[in-house]
Amino acid sequence: MKQSLQLKLHQQLTLTPQLQQSIRLLQLSTLELDQEIRQMLQENPMLERLDEGYAAPEEANGETVGEARIAVNGEEVYEEMAWGERSYAGASHVDEGDREFQQPDTASAGLRQHLLNQLSLTVMPERDRRLVRLLIESLDEDGYLSVGLDEVAQMLPREWDVDPLELQAALKLLQSFDPVGVGARDLSECLWLQLNALPQDTPHLEAAKTVVRHHLALLAQREYGKLKKILDMPNDRDFTAMRQLITSLDPRPGARYAPADTHYVVPDVIVKKVKGVWLASLNPDAMPKLRINQMYADILRQHREEAASLTSQLQEARWLIKNVQQRFETILRVAQAIVDRQRHFLEYGEVAMRPLTLREIGEALDLHESTISRVTTQKYMMTPRGIYEFKYFFGSSITTDAGGATSSTAIKALIKQFIEAENRADPLSDSAISLMLKQQGFVVARRTVAKYREAMNIPPATQRKSV
Repeated sequence: MKQSLQLKLHQQLTLTPQLQQSIRLLQLSTLELDQEIRQMLQENPMLERLDEGYAAPEEANGETVGEARIAVNGEEVYEEMAWGERSYAGASHVDEGDREFQQPDTASAGLRQHLLNQLSLTVMPERDRRLVRLLIESLDEDGYLSVGLDEVAQMLPREWDVDPLELQAALKLLQSFDPVGVGARDLSECLWLQLNALPQDTPHLEAAKTVVRHHLALLAQREYGKLKKILDMPNDRDFTAMRQLITSLDPRPGARYAPADTHYVVPDVIVKKVKGVWLASLNPDAMPKLRINQMYADILRQHREEAASLTSQLQEARWLIKNVQQRFETILRVAQAIVDRQRHFLEYGEVAMRPLTLREIGEALDLHESTISRVTTQKYMMTPRGIYEFKYFFGSSITTDAGGATSSTAIKALIKQFIEAENRADPLSDSAISLMLKQQGFVVARRTVAKYREAMNIPPATQRKSV
């Protein structure tokens, strides 16, 4: 076999560290960006974040203040971008002498601690106290005893020699604690415990107990005719009052003591109508104020040879400042492009939403579709109609009889309006809704109506029916 040398030319895309950082920052949410910057501040002494209220000097070589230029209706609009730092209100001062008299927050303490506090105030033998404590430890976050008493008995040491009747008594004691319904082994028992705690003269109490004990499935399936016959309750008013009594109960009594899992959304863009034109502007509270640390920069200039490590850190700091600025410029351009195309939504609401795709925005801004996808993920826009994720404004196209198109969001809004105005005694089926949409010029199949209805967490007609 003869060996030979060949020279070939080919193109290869190489992602530089700066480009990789730019892509990563673009797909981060505002809160994730804040965490990323905090980490960079700890690792890089050349990077500095300005204090709240600090006015960034414009002569800082463009490394502190940026300017974005966008086109709106053919005119260039300049949006000043001071890379601002989000401020948080500090906690008010509390006098030390007042701390002793503050009541504990049972919600923040959790269900387990709330029950243990009640247990500590209950007089009982230590053996029974241990059994109740074990049952408390076995509850789930909704307050249910999700394991059987036989499984609980297996957790106990053999030398305890616990009788099943002792566990039954311990469970009964636990079920007398607040919140009412805690310690139940299923939904039926949970609701029955709450009904049993009501005054005996409560109207329709016995009928409600019968339903939750033996016919809860029929109630969930809205088989009201069968229930009326079983309960011998032909009067619609009495039956409705009994059903309302059951639905007023709490199926998850322990949930109110669960720690709140709060998610904060900081809008990246604020949309306002200025002189008849809808304009998008960056939210100053979402933009960090970054600059080069002047002290370390002076040290580097005076001792460049001895401070070689600072040189690379200076470059990294400049990259970050530039990439953060570029991130917000791109977000603003995409936001304005969305606003220009969805101005009818801002004027009239969801029914006026037009079809929109990522490719359409990408072609308008000369950006790749993947870039638009990164920009529209976990980025939020505050409008007079509320706060929406950028992705909310994108939707598939639905054909109309006139040959035009509307968005799936507008169709969902119409379906919701139809259902809200329906007769609850005779709710609209998916086929009926499909026909109503057709009468308004929208070609939507029954299966599509069902899909949109389920996406909005609206139950089918059989479950929406009420007396």
